[in-house]
Amino acid sequence: MIKILANDGIDPIGKTLLEQAGIQVDTETIPQDQLAQALQHYDGLTVRSATKVRKDLIDACPSLKLIGRGGVGMDNIDVEYARSKGIAVVNTPAASSLSVAELVFAHLFTGVRFLYDANRKMPLEGGSKFNDLKKAYAKGIELRGKTIGIIGFGRIGRETAKMALGLGMDVLAYDLNDVPKTLSLELSGNIRVDVPVKGVSLNELISQSDFISLHVPFADKPVIGQAEFNLMKNGVGLVNCSRGGTVNEQALIEALDSGKLAFAGLDVFENEPQPLQALLSHPKVSLTPHIGASTNEAQERIGTELANLIIDYFKK
Repeated sequence: MIKILANDGIDPIGKTLLEQAGIQVDTETIPQDQLAQALQHYDGLTVRSATKVRKDLIDACPSLKLIGRGGVGMDNIDVEYARSKGIAVVNTPAASSLSVAELVFAHLFTGVRFLYDANRKMPLEGGSKFNDLKKAYAKGIELRGKTIGIIGFGRIGRETAKMALGLGMDVLAYDLNDVPKTLSLELSGNIRVDVPVKGVSLNELISQSDFISLHVPFADKPVIGQAEFNLMKNGVGLVNCSRGGTVNEQALIEALDSGKLAFAGLDVFENEPQPLQALLSHPKVSLTPHIGASTNEAQERIGTELANLIIDYFKK
């Protein structure tokens, strides 16, 4: 019998599909330092972002035939090395796009209406300083008519753009690959509308945007650092729901403190699962604990797609 270790968990629908196909699925989480020994008994491994599958682990597990990533980014897996060893590596790039895009806008709405601060202060001061808080939060702005720059225009970047366009925002997009000239919006009532987007250079995007959202994998250095913050308008809002390390966190704090940034929305951090305390306690930061894909709907789609990819592979 084929055995799979779902080390970071899998949606019950995906588990059921695998078991119906005659594949045993274990969902006990094995600590990283014990994984090499445990995997001697498995044909496949599925992970999310917590488990790392590096060269040393791959070399230690000669029986491993497949690595599955429930989600988009695979920077926690040495993909090319695994494939060079004959191990299949699969992921589910489309399943969580909508959920991540919605979280981007949760952070944006939180930022432009000061909810990150109001939710902290209202329980403490709402009863004694209600009018003071009302005055402090009276200068919110609308997203409609503003420009959002989207760095990384893959599936998630495009879903984010569609939401922005639906709100009446202008979209600037940057990607290493070609940016489409239009996106098709799917509206209620099965109405489809093609709306233009504009592909620009990274520097143009950074200097012209009112809001910036990152949707790129982790690279050797941050995409946004001190030089990029210097290019931005004053009062920009920045959202990072991609990967920790794509924004230089020290430069981010300086930009928040100086007023260059009005606010930041962060779902990812350099030092997960122990983020920098200065960010966790900063009064201009909206915070979530890496939950971009963590909706019931996305997890069902991820589990179903991942299960079908595994079944198809082992049926060959």
